Amino acid sequence: MPRSKVKLAYISDDSARRTTFRKRESGLIKKAEEITTLCGVEACAILYSPYSPEPNVWPSPLDAQRVISRFRNMAPPEQNRKMVDQQSFTRQRLEKTTEKVTKLGTENRHNEMTQVMYQCLSGRLGLECLSIGDLYYLSGLVSQNLRVIDRRLEFFQRRDHSG
Repeated sequence: MPRSKVKLAYISDDSARRTTFRKRESGLIKKAEEITTLCGVEACAILYSPYSPEPNVWPSPLDAQRVISRFRNMAPPEQNRKMVDQQSFTRQRLEKTTEKVTKLGTENRHNEMTQVMYQCLSGRLGLECLSIGDLYYLSGLVSQNLRVIDRRLEFFQRRDHSG
């Protein structure tokens, strides 16, 4: 059975919040362990909790200190190479989404104008209802389709003459 989507909001019930924290904490530790094993990378996790005076450190405080020291000893450009703050993350997502919207808009325009071309060819639509921009786009689309037809005709003509 698929899991239902979790509503991300503060859990006001103390008991439910503590239970959720424990489950999520163990899941996070499990993920850190899996990525270390499967990918052969060094990782550590330090989780502070209002339910415990000491932080939960994985794999151990000594190993976590070693990983952190190794990170701190890297040159600053190397440390920050793949780090992303909230602002740059949001900017990247916005750029990707804008690209996707632009691409889909272009595809929609092409599909729409292809439909217009077919409607004009079948006599169901006249050119007088189109704007100058639509007419230019339609002209390019017709030219492109004519080139495809010409290439196909040449192919069949060569095939008929050689066979």
